Amino acid sequence: MRFTPLAVAGAHRVEALRNDDTRGSFSRTWCAEAYARAGLTPRAAQVNVSASHARGTLRGLHYQLPRRQQAKTVSCLRGAIHDVVVDLRRDSPTYLGWCALTLRAGDGVAMYVPEGCAHGFLTLEDDTLVHYVASEPHDPGLYRGVRWDDPAFGIAWPCPPDVIHPRDATYPDWPHDGG
Repeated sequence: MRFTPLAVAGAHRVEALRNDDTRGSFSRTWCAEAYARAGLTPRAAQVNVSASHARGTLRGLHYQLPRRQQAKTVSCLRGAIHDVVVDLRRDSPTYLGWCALTLRAGDGVAMYVPEGCAHGFLTLEDDTLVHYVASEPHDPGLYRGVRWDDPAFGIAWPCPPDVIHPRDATYPDWPHDGG
């Protein structure tokens, strides 16, 4: 596995190294020892799959509060996504910064989202399937979100969303007053 730091402190591009032979290919997409050596959270507490029917579906920006903050490794199993991480950690050198990767099925690339960051994605193709490995289980009492187009972040999405859940569309802007 190859880990490449991104513009948000602690976020990484994770590349599965592929071995090909006459049968096809083999790639390791998760290895706790490799994550620990790279200084990333090597815990997998929950694995999720998200299916989106239409291109232009936006999911996010989601995060969990302390006690259950999640590190996530996100990959695309079918279709393609514009995957975004936003740094919500006030003590981080990249606070309110964001970074994005395009993840495509079969490319062997994932996004590592560190604890304390919001995550979201926009589907770039119909019938997209996204796979998450999370370091903590989902906790509805600690689950939060911020608006995908909050001007505090200035995220450059490739296009506006066509499909968005009302909850995601109505999250508040990030609290600039210390809240």
